[in-house]
Amino acid sequence: MTNIVILTGAGISAESGLGTFRAEDGLWAEHRVEDVATPEGFVKDPALVHRFYNMRRSESTNASSNAAHDALARLEADLVGDVTVVTQNVDDLHERGGSQSIIHMHGSLAGSLCAACEHRWPSPFETAPSDDCPSCGRPQTRPDIVWFGEMPYQMDRIFGLIQEADIFAAIGTSGNVYPAAGFAHEARRSGAHTVELNLEPSLVVNDFVETRFGPATETVPIWVNELLRTGG
Repeated sequence: MTNIVILTGAGISAESGLGTFRAEDGLWAEHRVEDVATPEGFVKDPALVHRFYNMRRSESTNASSNAAHDALARLEADLVGDVTVVTQNVDDLHERGGSQSIIHMHGSLAGSLCAACEHRWPSPFETAPSDDCPSCGRPQTRPDIVWFGEMPYQMDRIFGLIQEADIFAAIGTSGNVYPAAGFAHEARRSGAHTVELNLEPSLVVNDFVETRFGPATETVPIWVNELLRTGG
């Protein structure tokens, strides 16, 4: 059996029409990261933050999984072994592509979080600062998103999976944001074969033994087909 851990970033969803915060167009271009993706921004203007994530939720709902998402789901279904997708993305395109074993390390647009009591619940399509927490009743609703300066979710589990992985792959990631940027180094140190699939070399490209550059919708299906042919 082969254990595979796959880190995905904004690059895999970009081909489904979802922008990244480094893009020169789209939602992120209209807002400063500090205003809509930090705890301080939320405290300063919660209404702006809710409007921003309502727009992101709408954008995500109108998108579809692409060939890269679909290929990863096929890998999970057909490989003799375990495949876990650790995604930095907050959309649900991996789920819609058919993947089952997914860790949303940066949270999900599908969830709401109480800033007061930390209760979590499925998010309605639109949220507002006046929304009450269904647990404590306080109007402290925020998106269940890991913002800059906050700790990503399930880190102990992720590092445990990486340390047991035979193959670690990063798809569509820039290598700019830690701790995810350190995953390849940890995987290689633990003996995994490391693979980068990206439009261009990331900032941590030297941590990868194998690199493949091009659109994810082209490189990922080819890589998956090779793995399934060889059994990993």
